[in-house]
Amino acid sequence: MHPSIEREVFGLKFKNPIGLGAGFDKDAKLIDIMDSFGFGFLEIGTLTPKPQSGNSKPRLFRLKKDNALINRMGFNNHGVEQAKLRLKKRKSNIIVGGNIGKNKNTSNSAAVSDYIICLNTLYDYVDYFVVNISSPNTPDLRKLQSKEPLLELLSKLKEEILKKPEKKPLLLKIAPDLTDGELKDIIEIINHLHLDGVVATNTTVSRSGLVTEINKVNSIGEGGLSGRPLRQRSTEVIQYLRNNLNKDIPIIGIGGIMCVEDAIEKLEAGATLLQVYTGFIYEGPILIKNINKALVNRNFD
Repeated sequence: MHPSIEREVFGLKFKNPIGLGAGFDKDAKLIDIMDSFGFGFLEIGTLTPKPQSGNSKPRLFRLKKDNALINRMGFNNHGVEQAKLRLKKRKSNIIVGGNIGKNKNTSNSAAVSDYIICLNTLYDYVDYFVVNISSPNTPDLRKLQSKEPLLELLSKLKEEILKKPEKKPLLLKIAPDLTDGELKDIIEIINHLHLDGVVATNTTVSRSGLVTEINKVNSIGEGGLSGRPLRQRSTEVIQYLRNNLNKDIPIIGIGGIMCVEDAIEKLEAGATLLQVYTGFIYEGPILIKNINKALVNRNFD
């Protein structure tokens, strides 16, 4: 890997700025394998305190004409304790983020305890944390993006981190479907708490602008849409965040990165690091190589 694309972000040294988004390696089973594909970092999860099977199958669909996916996985995972055991055995030293959530049966009023359990269980085994309150596939989860519950959740997690001998970065993953007013509230909280970073964005519930036949889309039903149709909105959110966040709070850009040009667009909009998911599924590891090669050639900073 070329030194010109190394990045130091929230106190961590990344060998390159391209990461694998959460949802691909939910249970920390693939870290050593994924490291060989050229990623600069990986994000595991979303993990919950208790194992859960997720939503009923089928729950993952390709929209080939749109270079997109619809998923309604529902935080299927084997639980945070099992992930910890796997993390203890990993051989790779690649940077790993822990994406944490709440169990489906945990009410929003009790959600804080679920996130704290996940944070404490993973604390010695991951390099940073991402608070996922933006998946559309767990009932009422996105309501935690409202101002008061979000402030409470993030404040309690920050307090928990401050108890530790070593402080680890805490990031928030947000939805692309937020209004400007909702984004302003979230930005106010992030700036006030001086959160370590933001991941923008999760999948969208919108179905606008799809090429795939409407009957097919309707037959698939609910779920989060990712891939090319998400690119523009994700970039718009990144730009809005960059213009309004404290300048030293980094953004991880994700959403519709299907080629080199999409990656450059996100960086120019204000992202410091990038993550891919659907692009990796459609294009394979060559996507990571091509983006990193382009960044070396551009000496993009």
